[in-house]
Amino acid sequence: MRQIEAQPLKKIYSLIFKTFFGPFVITFFVSLFILVMQFLWVYIDDMVGKGLEMTVILELLFFASANLVPMALPLAVLLSSIMTFGNLGEHYELVALKSSGLSLQRIMSPLIVFMVMLCIGAFVFSNNVWPVANLKFASLLYDIRSKKPALDIKDKAYYKDIDGFVIRVKNRDEQTDMLHDVLIYDHTDNRGNNRVIRAKKGKMSMSEDQMTLTFVLEQGNLYDELEGDKFPLYRSSFEKKTIRFDLSDFKMAHTDEDLFKNNYKMMTIDQLSRKIDTLKMKMDVRTKDFHKGLMESLLIVSDSLKLDKPLAAETPNLNHWFDSLPKHKKIQYINWALNSVRSTNTYAGVYEAEHKSRLKTIRRHEIEWHRKFTLSFACLILFFIGAPLGAIIRKGGLGMPTVISVLLFIAFHIASISGEKMVKQGQMTPWIGMWMASLALTPVGIFLTYKATTDSVILDSEFYRKLVGKLIRFRWISNWVNRGKKES
Repeated sequence: MRQIEAQPLKKIYSLIFKTFFGPFVITFFVSLFILVMQFLWVYIDDMVGKGLEMTVILELLFFASANLVPMALPLAVLLSSIMTFGNLGEHYELVALKSSGLSLQRIMSPLIVFMVMLCIGAFVFSNNVWPVANLKFASLLYDIRSKKPALDIKDKAYYKDIDGFVIRVKNRDEQTDMLHDVLIYDHTDNRGNNRVIRAKKGKMSMSEDQMTLTFVLEQGNLYDELEGDKFPLYRSSFEKKTIRFDLSDFKMAHTDEDLFKNNYKMMTIDQLSRKIDTLKMKMDVRTKDFHKGLMESLLIVSDSLKLDKPLAAETPNLNHWFDSLPKHKKIQYINWALNSVRSTNTYAGVYEAEHKSRLKTIRRHEIEWHRKFTLSFACLILFFIGAPLGAIIRKGGLGMPTVISVLLFIAFHIASISGEKMVKQGQMTPWIGMWMASLALTPVGIFLTYKATTDSVILDSEFYRKLVGKLIRFRWISNWVNRGKKES
């Protein structure tokens, strides 16, 4: 067949790339938006009622979006590749390109180059951007969870979020902040309800820096029970009284990010490698200390027996020797032995729990180390599944490609989660568990690429309709022949 010249080929490659890039960007941001909405659903209780500024919420969503990229990116690659080649197949553009002498691999070549670059970018993102985003997200989420709820004094309800005070207002005008029948319990001296202020009305105002709440009360009384005084009950009236409350605790504090840096999710590959080596070295040292301590405890037991006379050089008859001992010596030796077994068992149990904890920590670091690579490899594998699959089904748009993409991605995600869980439980090594999903889909990608290259009709509904029709006719003919034989 006549090969396409170089200049038209560049235009074709440019057209294929543009056809892919648009759906890829759209599906990526749509997937990311859906995952962010899921994030809001999970953490909405931590943010509601805190009086957070919009900048803080947007900052949290930004860092959360960065954390969700590893899930949105593979899904976008799979869906956009199916849509692109499904559209090309549906409009017979793929057939035209193949009839011009271009193989499927050559048609995919510009996108393969793009996917290689995308995989490199995904690795750089996982190794450099993702740890920083995790650090910022964890620190900011901790600050939001630690922040007190926003000041919200409701009618006929006791408000207790201001340290040292309990406030009850019978009626509050939210437009003018006028208060009616104000009752304030002062607990700053930790003596209970010994100091009470009550006023018929007042007005509430906030300082410009939102750090001070001012109550200007009118026509009220102050009741105070004085401790150790000759006249313990003190009462005074006022026409106007000003009370200021410190709201500095309501301001969201910024935690030092260094407190979270030692977490495995906030580390790069080099940091994880060094940390894993350090943890393994400490575990080896602890194991040696355990064996050394165990041997020392056994030596102490043997010394503590303090035999009355040395045993013979030849192999002794221990049963005969023990039977020959007086009763009080037997009891003494048995108690020594039981105490030794109990202490050794306790020592071994503590070491076993510590050893499991150390192994669990090491496995978590190894999981995060492998995760830096699995994202890039997953994008490449899902592309080689989506592109041939789109060429086979020959359906574009958001119908069938979306359904197939979601099903495949769910299978991939379940396999990834299962492998990671088995690694955490020690049932699999990190090399197998973290790469299980990608390695399982690799043969699928190879198979689909081969079928698409050979113009297979493996997913063509018309093919299966004809196949079912042939099977039905074959079954009818077989029944007719068998019935004829029986009649004869």
